[in-house]
Amino acid sequence: MLYKFDDFDLDLQNFELRRVGVVQHVEPLVFDLLCYFAENAGRLVSRDEIVENVWKGRIVSDATISGCVKSARKALGDSGGEQAYIRTLRRRGFQFAAEVTLLEPAASPLLSVISGDPQPAVSRPELHSSQGKPTIAVLPFQILGDPGAYAGLADAIPHELISALSRLRWLFVIARGSSFQFRSFATDVMAVGQNLNVRYALSGSLEAFGTKITVGVELAEVASGGVLWGERFTTAFDDVHEIRSQVVSCVVSALELQIPAHEADLAQTLMPENLDAWQTFHLGLKQAYTFTKEGNVAATVHFQRAVEQDPLFARAHAGLSFVEFQNAILYDVADPAASVVNARRFAERSVELDPLDPFINYNMGRCFWLERDVSAGMPWLRRAISISPNYAQGMYAKGLAEIMCDSSEDAERSADLAIELSPLDPLLYAMRGVRAISHIARAEYADAAHWAEASANSPNAHVHVAIVALVAHGHNGDDERAQAWAKTIRRHWHDMTQEIFFNTFQFPRSDLKQRFSQMLTRYGIS
Repeated sequence: MLYKFDDFDLDLQNFELRRVGVVQHVEPLVFDLLCYFAENAGRLVSRDEIVENVWKGRIVSDATISGCVKSARKALGDSGGEQAYIRTLRRRGFQFAAEVTLLEPAASPLLSVISGDPQPAVSRPELHSSQGKPTIAVLPFQILGDPGAYAGLADAIPHELISALSRLRWLFVIARGSSFQFRSFATDVMAVGQNLNVRYALSGSLEAFGTKITVGVELAEVASGGVLWGERFTTAFDDVHEIRSQVVSCVVSALELQIPAHEADLAQTLMPENLDAWQTFHLGLKQAYTFTKEGNVAATVHFQRAVEQDPLFARAHAGLSFVEFQNAILYDVADPAASVVNARRFAERSVELDPLDPFINYNMGRCFWLERDVSAGMPWLRRAISISPNYAQGMYAKGLAEIMCDSSEDAERSADLAIELSPLDPLLYAMRGVRAISHIARAEYADAAHWAEASANSPNAHVHVAIVALVAHGHNGDDERAQAWAKTIRRHWHDMTQEIFFNTFQFPRSDLKQRFSQMLTRYGIS
């Protein structure tokens, strides 16, 4: 359906607000609020009614509702003073003052693609817009060979992918009813992008040869038609259901990295004044994942700018919590205590705006580490994983928390799963580090040394990981490697102390803390 008023179109099918045909970027909650206002134009709607229908009954503050109304007014060129469209009726609610017309949807441009009609699809100048939340269509997989009774996987796997990707709050996923209309081998991703108005397409194939079945998956950017990532999975027919879950978990974890990285690369080609909140956020995330002090400062600037552009952008607030957490445990900042307070403050604000985002719950859970109450943060980390079971960073954080809660075997399992889910993750060094500490906790020093060496030599590794390597090699009797890591620590992090390290790693067992302290003292880290 399409709501029209003055120069505006509210397109419910494509989730767009357009002014004279030009797409106006609005957050999903703001769009939902505008739709509710348009549907109830001329009628008084109370705040309770808005909470029930827009926030689906979730508990939200008056400030959040007011902020969303303010953003809706801004999108319409309205203001709290003029109130040309959204009128505030004191202590009663709101009234949408525009005259709204409801139109039937036009004939779908998909029909020409599906039926082979030679008529070109409708031209839409706003297609492939780089603005706003990334969008993706998951297409039905193509069947090659004869998979027999397993042919249904060509639809079942992408259907599960749609469900799993929909849990990623930063990604807008086209519904199966639209994306599954593209079944032809001849359909290219650029046509998908043109007709579904998405930036990315995920396609795949199901091949049967002899007693084996292979699933191939590709992520493409629709504007260029170029492939950004691909993977193949092969198994025997007897294990076909195992490959089904493997494909889903691998794809979701890969897209968590590939799409934000590509979005950041695209944003870097634009002038700063042309970036929207989402593009600015992705630039911030890329800088934050360098795990350097300079990158953290740059990330803070980007996240702050994203919040200024859109105060209701929950992930941008979570990004600020992320960098403040880094400031508190890694970097020499003027007021680390303020970073602890800010990390919690920004995390709480992000939870208020979007409690179902796994990244937001992950950041909320880590805030408790800074307050020396690791167990209180555990429910938030479990919640992040329950929302998105393939969320590798949430799984890693849970593993580290399990170590600090004296559960090394659980930590090992969590770290293994995180590495399996995301073998190229920016936090791979930390995942391997959790594995190393879990072995130190059980006095398995040869295994600890293996994992610690891999961790400390991973991209983005920092001083805490180097300390784990020193301790693991020292207990394993490899004085040469322990001396080498001690020298590295003194050269690059000359002001590192045991107090700083134990403020980050809160080991409940005195013997585990003693094992670290013993080796750090032996090799000159006081």
